[in-house]
Amino acid sequence: MNIEQSVDILRDLVTVALTVSAPMLLVAVSVGVVVSLLQAVTSIQEASLSFIPKVVSLGITMVVMGPWILKTLMDFTILFLNRLPEAVR
Repeated sequence: MNIEQSVDILRDLVTVALTVSAPMLLVAVSVGVVVSLLQAVTSIQEASLSFIPKVVSLGITMVVMGPWILKTLMDFTILFLNRLPEAVR
């Protein structure tokens, strides 16, 4: 395995990891900002008020985006396993 193959594999790995994690991160940040703004406006400082909406929204996001995430990870795994024999030489 030469350096170019290693860099290609690592680049693809980072790209897939960022692509797969982006929807959940964006939803969590968006819900967190909205809930924080609502807490600031209403002066409610309840810890569970910020936690429960994030958990629910992330659960919904996982259900909606789950098939796409699974397909993306499976495609990357197949690509990696197909590249493995030539990388070992």
